[in-house]
Amino acid sequence: MIKRFLPRVARRLLGVKVKPEPPAYQLIDQPGQLQPLLDALDQVKEVALDTEADNMNCYRTKICLLQFLVNGKVFLVDALAPLDFNPLYERLETKHLIMHGSDFDLRLLHDLREFEATSMFDTMLAAQLLNRQRVGLAALMEDYFGFIMSKESQKANWSRRPLTKKLLDYASLDVWHLFTLRDLLTKELNQLGRLDWLDQQCRRQIEAAKVGFPSGDENAWRIGKSEKIRGQGLSVLHDVWHWREAQAARLDTPPFKVCNNSILIRLGQAAEEGDSEETILTKINLGRRHDRLIGSLRAAVRSGLARDPQTLPRRVRNRDHRSLTPREIAFQDRLKAGRDELAQRLNLDATLIANRTQLAILARAPDELDSLLLPWQADLVRQIPAFSAPDAPSA
Repeated sequence: MIKRFLPRVARRLLGVKVKPEPPAYQLIDQPGQLQPLLDALDQVKEVALDTEADNMNCYRTKICLLQFLVNGKVFLVDALAPLDFNPLYERLETKHLIMHGSDFDLRLLHDLREFEATSMFDTMLAAQLLNRQRVGLAALMEDYFGFIMSKESQKANWSRRPLTKKLLDYASLDVWHLFTLRDLLTKELNQLGRLDWLDQQCRRQIEAAKVGFPSGDENAWRIGKSEKIRGQGLSVLHDVWHWREAQAARLDTPPFKVCNNSILIRLGQAAEEGDSEETILTKINLGRRHDRLIGSLRAAVRSGLARDPQTLPRRVRNRDHRSLTPREIAFQDRLKAGRDELAQRLNLDATLIANRTQLAILARAPDELDSLLLPWQADLVRQIPAFSAPDAPSA
């Protein structure tokens, strides 16, 4: 018990690690309970924010819980409760957000609520720019505070009600230390002159979130190993994949819980081999839902067998992905070598300067540097001797 009362700095220096005590928090899950949070938001310019979502027990990902740290107080908001969330999101859009790993949360909030952040400090992005070897929140809590965060709740069903005290305690800790962590990371970034780098990273993340998650295209049914299937097998695969999507939506469950990809591939392969409808269906079992779903699956297989494979959506080849010329490949290799040397000198992950795809684009079109990379990244690339070498491809 003595370990728990050691000051944070002392615990860190001594390597003492403890389970953190959850803070006091206010759960908001009934109409009329939001006002204290709204009043608190009106008094501050910045707020720590996290979300808990469910994509393992429903067809479409949904926000289940919102966690806030506002002026030293934690609020947990049940996002599935019958509340008027408009005043909350209106206020939140005007605040500076402190978040960890914000990309998923911001995209999800945009898709579900058309939410757009104004400014942000992402502690994960900050840790990356400090070249921390572990950038997850639990790892940073351990490294900076000596806390061992429980991982039991990471795979919990957050859409199940009522939420247990154990889950609520876990959720409250996700925001409780974010302000202090932000301050520590800010100090380190400032010493390295990288605060502006982080600001650019965060602004780009906010802009990227405004488009939400990529929507499924007409070739989403071409799942792994489908490239080995031909002819009628592809038609059957197309139709049974869409059957699975329809059933998942109807049951409000993830598609993989209707049936996994290997079953769909087996159906396509059987059709390609010329098996009859009955023979194809004897090759699979849908588990506990088999008797309820086999009739509609039979109709999907029949539809696929009747479909002309030539009518299936075709993949559009991206002309921008043409192969690099030998000269461009040589230039890309020199850029990569220079980038790696620079990254080592800066003690920075090389891919943060420019990743493989970006290097390939620069090898083909160096004049796209400023539109492709953030200003801090572009400035570093200009320091690579190969980029401005006389034998580099001209803009």
